[in-house]
Amino acid sequence: MSHVVWTLVRCAAIASLAVYAWRRKSLTPWIFVAMVAGAELGFDVPRVALQLHVFSDIFLRLIKTIVAPLILSTLVVGIAGHGDLRGMGRIGVKALVYFEVVTTLALVIGLVAINLIHAGEGIVVTSTATVQASAAAPVRWDEFLLHIFPENIAKSIAEGQILQVAVFAIFFGVALALVREERRAPILALCEGLSEVMFKFTNIVMYLSPLAVAGAMGFTVASNGVGVLLHLGKVVLTLYGALVAFGVLVLFPVMLVFRIPVRGFLRAVLEPATIAFSTATSEAALPSAMEQMEAFGVPRRIVAFVIPAGYSFNLAGSTLYLAIASIFVARAGGVHLSLSEQLTMMMTLMLTSKGIAGVPRAMLVVLLATASSFHLPLAPVAMLLGVDVLMDMARTMANVVGNCLASAVVAKWEGQFGTEPASEVVLEGAEA
Repeated sequence: MSHVVWTLVRCAAIASLAVYAWRRKSLTPWIFVAMVAGAELGFDVPRVALQLHVFSDIFLRLIKTIVAPLILSTLVVGIAGHGDLRGMGRIGVKALVYFEVVTTLALVIGLVAINLIHAGEGIVVTSTATVQASAAAPVRWDEFLLHIFPENIAKSIAEGQILQVAVFAIFFGVALALVREERRAPILALCEGLSEVMFKFTNIVMYLSPLAVAGAMGFTVASNGVGVLLHLGKVVLTLYGALVAFGVLVLFPVMLVFRIPVRGFLRAVLEPATIAFSTATSEAALPSAMEQMEAFGVPRRIVAFVIPAGYSFNLAGSTLYLAIASIFVARAGGVHLSLSEQLTMMMTLMLTSKGIAGVPRAMLVVLLATASSFHLPLAPVAMLLGVDVLMDMARTMANVVGNCLASAVVAKWEGQFGTEPASEVVLEGAEA
């Protein structure tokens, strides 16, 4: 009797969450509802829940179709969209140097965190996808170097060699940026159009994410028991702890080195950070971020270049998450990766994570591509679907805060911080 009562209580709680989600008219509450409902199904009716993995598999297949065209188009636009590379000047060079240093440090912190916490160990995952787990055979450095350069871009796309696609996109973007404006414009417009279409494609697929989350969570709990939730909670806590460490060990020292007012910056970034955390979308926070940074003292021309460029090249929170998630996927699938293999994977993530910060849960695209490239099982990726929304909010907020700080750093580096008064419109928006 007590079991029945508790089941009714849990179902009533889920119904209440569903009513709340219906009133909010947002996808995020529905993902929370699906996460709880899937766990409940896996606990109470495991035979039914074991059949639900097909929904998460369908979702992952659709995501896989997005990977190559999205990364190809966004990287090309991110590199060539600023025009002639020689015209970017000191600001562009300094911004790109800062971006790469910070994202590399984020990867290092994520890699250290997951290796210290050992999240994913002890999980026995039943594969639900076509990619099977297999430890990558050690390769010589020259073999790896040769492998990252494509010999046929169509072949690279067909085989899911996403690092080769990224390298092709970088060379193509640089070449396109060096072409005269009248010749560059049609191709750039095509890439921009493809990028926008793939963003919309991703948004459409994301409407299926609650169903995929319910199926993944139900299957996970039914096949591994309720104890697997502890492992997933461990991953979430690892990410949040690593992001705090990133803020303390990287962002705070950067503010001290460049003499950026810490309290003033925290006040300025509060609004865009809150928007990013609540919506899990970097683009939603872009207008507020640019207004607040200009009001903070960063000249408009620096804000207009650095923050949008950072959305392609400075995804510190996302790269930190990918370091944690990729190693978790390997461990949960029973694949042991040596330190050299982990570093190789991190190098891949540094390239493939560029340019797709604007779409909610877009890092799932990169994680899935990485898992396929390194022959990791996809079942642990489906497991992470259940808690991805919790991690997406945190990593998106870190991305936005990192880009706001980057604009202030470049302004200080150029000696331009606080030299131009913010426009009246910006000041009114900041006060509001």
